[in-house]
Amino acid sequence: MQTVVLAAGEGTRMRPLTADRPKPMLPVAGKPLVAHTVETAIAAGASRIVLVVGYEADAVRTYFEEADADLDVPVTFVTQDRRRGTADAVASAVPALDDGPFAVLNGDALYEVADLRSLFESGPAVGSYRVENPSAYGVLERGERGYLEGVIEKPDDPPSNLINTGAYVFPAETRDRLDVAESDRGELELTDALQRACESVDVDVVPVDRWLDVGRPWELLEANEWKLADLDTRVRGTVHPDATITGDVVIEDGARIKSGVVIDGPAYVSAGATVGPNAYVRGATYLGADTKIGHAVEVKNSVVDDGSSLGHLSYLGDSVLGRNVNFGAGTNVANLRHDGNSVAFTVKGDRVSTGRRKFGVVCGDRVKTGIDTSINAGVRLDTETTTGPGETITRDR
Repeated sequence: MQTVVLAAGEGTRMRPLTADRPKPMLPVAGKPLVAHTVETAIAAGASRIVLVVGYEADAVRTYFEEADADLDVPVTFVTQDRRRGTADAVASAVPALDDGPFAVLNGDALYEVADLRSLFESGPAVGSYRVENPSAYGVLERGERGYLEGVIEKPDDPPSNLINTGAYVFPAETRDRLDVAESDRGELELTDALQRACESVDVDVVPVDRWLDVGRPWELLEANEWKLADLDTRVRGTVHPDATITGDVVIEDGARIKSGVVIDGPAYVSAGATVGPNAYVRGATYLGADTKIGHAVEVKNSVVDDGSSLGHLSYLGDSVLGRNVNFGAGTNVANLRHDGNSVAFTVKGDRVSTGRRKFGVVCGDRVKTGIDTSINAGVRLDTETTTGPGETITRDR
């Protein structure tokens, strides 16, 4: 099944992590988010991949050009010049497609191999998933025979809890109708193209057992929790004899684990990273390339991206740090509300519930904190934010 993967979005809901890079390139268990989507599609039977890129396209293209030898299928890149919706993105990929049906996947979502295999075999089809709050998604309507009748975008009164996963198989004739799939917003949306396909063919609604739309910062934690749990232990870096490693832990070549370190997996330590001495890493934690976790630092269930440093006497829990962040000595992050309610976070100007009882800070690239900074749960620090010595940060900056 030839497969189009959409990786051109700017990821505004993922700010501040996407201020300087596309969302599909955010790190998940040692590789970009979009790489997991592509590799799952290939394992499910994708015969070729057409990657639609846009914002910061070179980052996506460079990664896959270097990884191409390991993918075993052709990979083609198409740049989406216009920003007029998902159908427009797929329309830009049509010249690179062969004749016949084609699949479309969102490059910022995670799927299971078995689910995509079922989808590919059932086309024309759309992947479906049941959620508790369907009003935040596109809700699928099915007819008496179970086939798709339509998609209702973010309804106030959803007819069901069955939502669209952004995974499709389209019949060949759909490619000629993408440019007329215009929504009320004036954008060319795939769901409108899908509804037009329903007028002439039966579109199957295929349930998926597991799916994650990685659209907001705490969902990047969920993505790492998912994929780190699938890893097997692989130690290629240098580990001091006095360090303790338990659970499934990947330590890449060039990483250094110093004396007194305890790592309770699942965890991933990238090339060039140093941990310790006397540091504690636990939970589903990802440490990017050239990161530094220093003396008496504890990192729990977090993503620490390339080049970031927590050098001395700090705590980081259930948090996401962008690239080249520096925590001054004694910087501590709260990750739990006293009332036990879910932590809220700011997304596109609105405070929304993360649904997580524990959630700490999200730092954009190049944030720097002064010594003894205290950061409250659910705080967002935008790119290049700084704090002074001894500050207590209770609001976004």
